[in-house]
Amino acid sequence: MDERVIPPSPLLSSEEALGLHNRDELVRAVAEALAKSQLEDVRTLVSNLHYSDGARLFERLSADQRRALIDVMRLDFDAEILCALDGTVREEVIASLGFTDLAAALRELDSDDAVHLMSHLSEDEQAHVLAALPIEDRTIVTQGLSYPEYSAGRLMQRELVAVPAYWTVGQTIDYLRENQNLPEEFYDFYVVDPRHRPAGRVALSRLLRTCQPVRLQEILDPAVQSIAVTMDQEEVAVLFREHDLVSAPVVDRSGRLVGVVTVDDVVDVIDEEAADDMLRLGGVAEPDLYQAVIDTTRSRFNWLLVNLGTAVLTSSVIGLFDAAIEQLVTLAVLMPIVASMGGNAGTQTLTIAIRALATRELSTANAKRVLGKEILVASLNGVLFAVILGVVTLVRFGILEISLVIAAALVINMTCAGFAGFLVPLGFERMKIDPAVASPAFVTTVTDVVGFFAFLGLATWLLL
Repeated sequence: MDERVIPPSPLLSSEEALGLHNRDELVRAVAEALAKSQLEDVRTLVSNLHYSDGARLFERLSADQRRALIDVMRLDFDAEILCALDGTVREEVIASLGFTDLAAALRELDSDDAVHLMSHLSEDEQAHVLAALPIEDRTIVTQGLSYPEYSAGRLMQRELVAVPAYWTVGQTIDYLRENQNLPEEFYDFYVVDPRHRPAGRVALSRLLRTCQPVRLQEILDPAVQSIAVTMDQEEVAVLFREHDLVSAPVVDRSGRLVGVVTVDDVVDVIDEEAADDMLRLGGVAEPDLYQAVIDTTRSRFNWLLVNLGTAVLTSSVIGLFDAAIEQLVTLAVLMPIVASMGGNAGTQTLTIAIRALATRELSTANAKRVLGKEILVASLNGVLFAVILGVVTLVRFGILEISLVIAAALVINMTCAGFAGFLVPLGFERMKIDPAVASPAFVTTVTDVVGFFAFLGLATWLLL
């Protein structure tokens, strides 16, 4: 074992205590200890590890090393590691843990994390794990799974603090001290009416600054932002962002308080949605860094097939003007420039439009104004680059007509790019199709087809 390794202090993270300055060093140290069957050294290395660092450790080890590490950690395995793992690696780890140990680990999680983890299992796996859970935990998880996927019901945790309005500050403080079933961490608690409907919230900071005889109804904040249990998680994230929330109550159809969404879960939603949009813009359905080659190939094939179809369409447009290209080879040199500039302009507008749709900044009320702005911006850039490219073409080839043709084609294509980059995602949004998935291929096709058709068409008309 490396002489730098010393037993970890509970005041330090494992990496700091071990003198390991980055995750790569930790992975190497764990792998070496596993290879030498130095199990106590492995326990020392991972004993104080944060669950997110533990997840990264599992992801960077080989499959055999993961199984060996699970055997070492089995008795005190942190189930939160599973929530932070890549999906493919998580399946391997769960298979190695077994349903009984997985159920034991789930009991240590908050209800929202348990539901989130269970949602990634197959129905058969869920049945086995639920059977191993106590009836109380089983009921909570089953209820959570009954809510729509990506809804507030899946996101919320059931552990919360709810008290009546007639309680005093002193009674509430005593309750918080004595009750053993409270959440481990919370920032607000909710005041409810006799029907268990949220009447307001009280921040812990305000509670502690108020004299004990004061009743809660005098210090509660009545402007509480309640979330419907069926609200989409993206809408929840927008609500938290717009109102600067730390937590928010979740209510059922009758308005009864059933759970709470906290900001740490919303941060995960924002990260998940942003990563999902980024992947879909690239034509990738899900992260596949740890998938097998065949699975990754299969998942990417369909989208590449769609792109092949759009490429054939673009190629057919060029084929309409093959005679013109044969007579004037200069056209073949210049035409990719028009398509490329249009594609880049379309991508800029497309990115802005998709982000505005995701953050709910773009709506029917302001769509026409934003469309006008994007078309004007694309047109102005088209004119500016048309002047630059026209001058460069004139200097390079010395043919005024070709300079005018490429300048005009550039203005036309970049204007159309702004138009398509805005309307295509907006159209898919209206059709309830994820614009991040479908828009890029269509916008690129529009700019390629318009660019080649405008350039070669104008050249054929004016020069030949």
